[in-house]
Amino acid sequence: MAVDLAVRDVGTRWPCDHWGVPGPVVYRTPTDADGSLSRLGAAARQIGLDAGLAAVGIASAAIFAETREVLHARRRDGLHSTMEFTYRNPDRSTDPGRILEGARSLVVGAWGYRREDSTGSQVTVPVDGDSTPTDTTSYLSHSSGPTPNKPTGTVARYARHDYYGSLRRALDQIADRLRADGWQAIVVVDDNALVDRAAAQRAGLGWFGKNSLLLLPGLGSWYVLGSVVTDAPLEPSTPSGPPQAAEGCGSCRRCITACPTGAIVADGVIDARRCLAWLVQAAGAMPVEFRTAMGSRIYGCDECQEACPINRVADRRHRAPAPEPGAVATVDLLDLLAASDDELIDAHGRWYIAKRDPRYLRRNALVALGNVGDLQDPETLAALDRWAEGDDELLAEHARWARDQLGRLDRASPSGAGPGAGPGAGPGAGAGAGPGAGATR
Repeated sequence: MAVDLAVRDVGTRWPCDHWGVPGPVVYRTPTDADGSLSRLGAAARQIGLDAGLAAVGIASAAIFAETREVLHARRRDGLHSTMEFTYRNPDRSTDPGRILEGARSLVVGAWGYRREDSTGSQVTVPVDGDSTPTDTTSYLSHSSGPTPNKPTGTVARYARHDYYGSLRRALDQIADRLRADGWQAIVVVDDNALVDRAAAQRAGLGWFGKNSLLLLPGLGSWYVLGSVVTDAPLEPSTPSGPPQAAEGCGSCRRCITACPTGAIVADGVIDARRCLAWLVQAAGAMPVEFRTAMGSRIYGCDECQEACPINRVADRRHRAPAPEPGAVATVDLLDLLAASDDELIDAHGRWYIAKRDPRYLRRNALVALGNVGDLQDPETLAALDRWAEGDDELLAEHARWARDQLGRLDRASPSGAGPGAGPGAGPGAGAGAGPGAGATR
């Protein structure tokens, strides 16, 4: 029987026997007398799972009123920093009816990106028209190959491969099945038109952790999320976690203490002005007070997820698959700084780059080089000198900072060898670095 939750925000409350909170409340309408909608919902779930989704759920397409209030409140408090995305127009991003007139249901899927952690595959610019990255270390076709101990920048796991592309292809199959039965369906992936985590929670995929990410029961948070918006009145899934942020986390605070910059300011609340995952995407100068905490990162940050016990349990129970061919875990910083604008966009065009301007990739690389480079390395010094003396004042200032930072590290090192030499080294680099980190390891 179809369920119409359009008069409610979240549509259900949660199973008392599992979480100790009130049981589900729904409003039912007798629109599925022949069971065709129930079979369609089951088919949609199975198609998604067969296509590689780790979890599939169904939710009402009612307005996310509570989420809308939260977005407006955080905008007023400045917690969104300069971030747009779903903050740009909360009234739009919380109303699936803006995506599809007459929307009744959301079919929500999660695609996993947990992989064996490997830094062996580094980025290259495609050569001779080949659009698939290869396991080399340079942007430049004349590179002689990997060079030991060159400074490298790290990439967050979700950005190492086009996981959103994989998610979209899986959801497309669900949408095709809905359309085949005469219903409208629109796929929404990594889009400011819909609050994907709120949709996934409503669809029963999981609950919000203290780091604000969605935690799938027994699986963790290493997932990208997307939805199919449809006018088919499908029956919603059973919720799989508590309704309020952090209720499933108990007294655990490991993500909070692991954050290098203290960006988790309350349970489920992130201050984007301090969050490295946003700062590496934002335009303008990298705040000086957070540059050391960036460590070797050039895109994204995984600290709060690495610290999460639920993710660690999943790692023990289920061996992570190998990275996809060409997945980019690390980037040669010196090659990045030597690459042209076109080469950088070709290599990293699917990342969110502020204003589509490669100077922000170079900005991040200069900060990372200041944390993990070696001032006694002639190539590193030459790169920093070149950018410090250049016409772009933004990059010149970051290059001067990096040079000064390495000078301080060099003076502090008893051996004089530069503690930042080699991939991933230096203050703030690697897992658990930054203020408060280490206590959770």
